[in-house]
Amino acid sequence: MTQPPPPPQQPPQGGGFGPPQDQPPQTPPPAAGPDLGKSPQPGYGYPQAPQAPQAPQTPPPAAPQNPPQPPAGYGYPQGAPAPQTPQTPQTPPGYGYPGQQPGPYGQPQQAPYGQPGYGQPGYGQPGYGQQPGYGYPQQAMPHPPQAGQPGGGKKFNAQMLIIVAAVVAIALIIGGGVWYASSGKDEGKQNDTAGQSGGTGGTDDGNGGTASGKEKAPSDPSAKVLFQVPAPEVKNDSTVVVSGSWLTDKAYVKSGIARIVGYDRDKGGELWKIPLAGPVCQASRHVTDDNLTAVLYQPAMPTKADPSHGCSQIALIDLDAGKRLWTKTVKTGDQLINFDNITLSGKTVAVGSTSGGAAFDVSGKLLWSPKPADSCYDAGYGGGDKLVAVRKCGSYDQRQLHIQTIDPKSGKVISEYKMTEGIEYASIVSTNPLVVAADVGDSAGDGSGISDFFSIDGKTGKLRTRISAPGEQFAARCEGITRVEACNLLAVGNDRLYLPTEEHDGTGKYSQTNEIVAFDLATGKQTGQRADAGDGYTISPLRMDGGNLIAYKRPPYDKGGQIVSISGAGFKETTLLQNPATDAVRDVETSMSPEYSEFLYADGHLFMSKVYASKRSTVRDKEYLAVGFGTS
Repeated sequence: MTQPPPPPQQPPQGGGFGPPQDQPPQTPPPAAGPDLGKSPQPGYGYPQAPQAPQAPQTPPPAAPQNPPQPPAGYGYPQGAPAPQTPQTPQTPPGYGYPGQQPGPYGQPQQAPYGQPGYGQPGYGQPGYGQQPGYGYPQQAMPHPPQAGQPGGGKKFNAQMLIIVAAVVAIALIIGGGVWYASSGKDEGKQNDTAGQSGGTGGTDDGNGGTASGKEKAPSDPSAKVLFQVPAPEVKNDSTVVVSGSWLTDKAYVKSGIARIVGYDRDKGGELWKIPLAGPVCQASRHVTDDNLTAVLYQPAMPTKADPSHGCSQIALIDLDAGKRLWTKTVKTGDQLINFDNITLSGKTVAVGSTSGGAAFDVSGKLLWSPKPADSCYDAGYGGGDKLVAVRKCGSYDQRQLHIQTIDPKSGKVISEYKMTEGIEYASIVSTNPLVVAADVGDSAGDGSGISDFFSIDGKTGKLRTRISAPGEQFAARCEGITRVEACNLLAVGNDRLYLPTEEHDGTGKYSQTNEIVAFDLATGKQTGQRADAGDGYTISPLRMDGGNLIAYKRPPYDKGGQIVSISGAGFKETTLLQNPATDAVRDVETSMSPEYSEFLYADGHLFMSKVYASKRSTVRDKEYLAVGFGTS
């Protein structure tokens, strides 16, 4: 979401900030963005061709004296569209054999596992499942925005935005802008989920009021830089995954290259370090009540001769003690299974892949593993309050996804919703309430992986409502190809779905802004609630805090970012944290974005971190793996 370049008086990019570091400075790799002359890529995270390094920023070209502005009331509720008719799913005839009731999870199906279509061309098509970087075997790599570009990640760069601004504004006037419908009465339902990373949580009193959150506004929200973690050194012109970050009441924990490190969350000193045999592939965003989490990693460090050893190692991590409690693997025959995703629900660690899914209790006991006779396979799981499987059945040209809520202890299927045939990928946005995202018919057209959201009753498996979310209007993203929980820029709570709109013209010259709007998960209609980012800012949901929404405001060129709490009932906004506006701090802050980085906020602490580390191309600027901010 790229914003206009800074004015000419802004000084050149600085070389970092904070105490001197031992490592040489460097410059982040150039951003990769969509080629407007090509057709849309087939999904979020599809590797893009890197752009040529940008020349030093210059002032934007002169604009017309009276540039076109959005129509009055842009972003406010318009007339409600005709309500969609929810699909009425057929009552499943049973799990497995016709007429059979759902039974033990992973029960053998009629056709043999590996029937024609399984693993055939289509899954792992060019761009997916290919080696996008040294040490990263299975997942396409989204390219982060270039450092120093406020609002990075938008589908148009700043220069193109300036050129087409007038055309876009006219089109918005003609088309009525982004469609904001109002459902009139707020029809929130009871939601018993607890707040968790990933967006679910919050309770509703039935009258539009919501339970208060834990995050309280400080007397002074002004923040300072607590510490920064230098980017790790990467060899051989490679890219290595460093996915995974967690926040406890004592530590900020971050994956490095073949290690996981706990830092004092106020001072940044290392509290503990867990070495791993190889790089982390994936990390669960969920944590148990006693601060246990899980990761996938490679069994050895990649080399030029052998750039990947597969993501076969499943580990349980104690974030308090700083220990790896156990490491497990799963085999099919005599071959180790390489897994694509990992999650945690209650005391169950679940992993999914094209070879099927498996699960372990936190004690290390195997709960289930792929059945050779299955005609379906668990591509992945969503965790948190519930455990939900995305189970793929049928051949490639007749694929059908089964969204199954399962008992995390026994694996028994509790409910099942069968998506329309032809939908190849789906993402679990929330498990309680159950919300699934999909790009139906590849119609999103923007690489976001989302054209529609499906609100499903987790107890019965029936579709509650389907919400259309056109890619040109809303900015949420889901990968869904191999990582079924990889969704960001959205949140679920209060029986509502919170989405950010795409950026549009603000009131200032060349400024951009956006809003967060809410959808009722029972009716599919917008509630009429709207949170404005403010001119020059872009706002993104991070997570729920009880009934409140925690959001990040990415700043314009001359200000620092903010963390705000938005009340679930009245959408009243409260500033929880305000980052410094100095050039050095802002440059580092805007080198990370909610689209391509990990953001964690709690108790007046904000941590931003990268999910990829790459070889430094220059030594002019310092690059950081993570940075922490905090209020007094």
